[in-house]
Amino acid sequence: MLGLGHDVVDVAAFAEQLGEPGSRGKLLFSARELRQAAARAKAKHDDEATHLAAKWAGKEAVLKAWCEALGDRPNPYTLDDFPWGLLEILDDSRSRPHVVLAPACDATLQESLGARDSLRWHVSLSHDGPVASAVVLLVSDVRA
Repeated sequence: MLGLGHDVVDVAAFAEQLGEPGSRGKLLFSARELRQAAARAKAKHDDEATHLAAKWAGKEAVLKAWCEALGDRPNPYTLDDFPWGLLEILDDSRSRPHVVLAPACDATLQESLGARDSLRWHVSLSHDGPVASAVVLLVSDVRA
């Protein structure tokens, strides 16, 4: 294990921020993430913001796991310049979440960690009432 990240999001506050006039909150998500959140909300008869809040918690947990994995190495991003749109939290065909990094973001991750082995992300998302949360592990497939 290289890094562990956890994040919690207040769903109501997050929904309020998304709904503010002129909000750019949805720009933090890819078109695929927005489509999946809308589809899941429709299927579950709840609010799209609930599912986006869980995806946002996942994105923040990815950043935290990455930062932990860096140790004393320099961080290539700050919260202000992290390429949120290049990091997706998507569900597979069985509704299991996974992390998808755009090639440029993945290359930066590999370079920042000096990775020689394959890196894998594990992500768990949850929401219950007013809270959405995520736990993320970054692991290396070390070859003997």
